[in-house]
Amino acid sequence: MSWPVLVFDIESIPDVAGLRLLRHAPAEHTDAQVWEAWCQERKDKGQSDFMPLHLQRVLVISCVFRSGEGLRVHSFVDRDGASEGRVIQGFFNSIDKHVPQLVSWNGGGFDLPVLHYRGLQHGVVADKYWDLGEDDREFKWNNYIGRYHMRHMDLMDLLAMYQPRANAPLDAMAKLCGFPGKLGMDGGQVYDAYLGGQLEEIRRYCETDVMNTYLLYCRFQKMRGGFTQAEYEQEIDLVKGSLAALSGAEPHWREYLAAWG
Repeated sequence: MSWPVLVFDIESIPDVAGLRLLRHAPAEHTDAQVWEAWCQERKDKGQSDFMPLHLQRVLVISCVFRSGEGLRVHSFVDRDGASEGRVIQGFFNSIDKHVPQLVSWNGGGFDLPVLHYRGLQHGVVADKYWDLGEDDREFKWNNYIGRYHMRHMDLMDLLAMYQPRANAPLDAMAKLCGFPGKLGMDGGQVYDAYLGGQLEEIRRYCETDVMNTYLLYCRFQKMRGGFTQAEYEQEIDLVKGSLAALSGAEPHWREYLAAWG
């Protein structure tokens, strides 16, 4: 198996400002009123209140970066409510710098389209990510955009044989493989947590989710022969050691390791 690998996951919240603009909401209406009116309208029509992807405001992008130098966990966070563009640009800058294999769970169905729409809105530049072979001939046959290419591996999509009806939840697969799974909250609770000022809790939740994805990726590499059994066990030991080193300053990693048993 070759490095570097960048596993990523995003957490997003409804873009109420964008919703206000598109619905021509009266200025005197609060954000809560705009959001509640939209949700009620959807409910009356028997539709989901899940925001369309272009109205998902990116709050956190968490990454596990594995290179020949070791393993690192890092998050890009919109801490002031006005840095979404910088958060997305920082993520794509990492791709431009390292040209890693990207790994996600449902990244092709959610995370990347959200980043595309929001990046377009903010004027983000991601030339290496969008290279389809014009600048680098190797990217013609293996790029980040092609669904069946491996430069971005949507692990959920791949394991489901690209059949949506066969998709499996990250939390379920992580637990079935002996990993901790989700801790603290789930995606449906993120907006309420954000409104409650729990940005750090959201960041920690996103980091544990992306670690679950990395561990499933390691298990997949063992299944496909990318790791021998000994190499897989060494990688798991590396992950546990790396998280133990972080756990002094980050309590969610203590909880994660404890849940791992």
